[in-house]
Amino acid sequence: MTTTTPDTELWLRRYAPAPEAESVLVCFPHAGGSATFYLPVARALAPDIDVLAVQYPGRQDRRADPCIGDLGELADAIVPWLRSWFGRPVTLFGHSMGATVAFEVARRLEAAGTPPAGLVVSARRAPSRHRDESVHLRDDDGLIEELKKLAGTDAALFGDEELLRMVLPAIRSDYRAAETYRYAPGPDLSCPVTALTGDADPKATLEEVADWEKHTTGRFRMRHWAGGHFYLTHYQAEVLELLRAETGHDQH
Repeated sequence: MTTTTPDTELWLRRYAPAPEAESVLVCFPHAGGSATFYLPVARALAPDIDVLAVQYPGRQDRRADPCIGDLGELADAIVPWLRSWFGRPVTLFGHSMGATVAFEVARRLEAAGTPPAGLVVSARRAPSRHRDESVHLRDDDGLIEELKKLAGTDAALFGDEELLRMVLPAIRSDYRAAETYRYAPGPDLSCPVTALTGDADPKATLEEVADWEKHTTGRFRMRHWAGGHFYLTHYQAEVLELLRAETGHDQH
């Protein structure tokens, strides 16, 4: 059961509340993803880490809310909901599109004088590494083909035509936001950045991921595993262990 407080109920989901935890981990979903992707993370890391999962508009319980097709605007909308959580160290974690959203949120937090304790990015090229991509311009069948190729969507969804058509607008909006994103030069982050990826990810080469180092004056680390865009579902235990370490909770 989801437990919420007044300052979390719209944008943030807190599946395993850990009010006594010393640190907070905020998780940002991939394109087409939702907060529930991080339900296993919240349950696994509680009670040591208080995990918040961002719920973008246009999906699940926010299906009636208009999607935001610009990552900068999305970051602007999220930041105010995080401010009340900075009584404890806050680490940001984003997968794929969520990594770029987390980066833009981190930039805004640092500019406001409330820097995150760290940023962990997964399966996403560095913000300054641009690709010309146009998946969002494909027809529905083309979009579905892309989802199947990345193997991150529940296979049952593809067998439910009605549900699939219902969620495609949010997926298309997310792809538009991710593919039209352009890095605006500005101050580097000062917080540590850790980049994670699969070595066969068609959306991000190891070289593109390594360039995250150029976006922080703090410590940079990179780890990769064998696998594609959703490598982390196959290495869940290792990724969880890394997230524990990044939030100051090495498991003994």
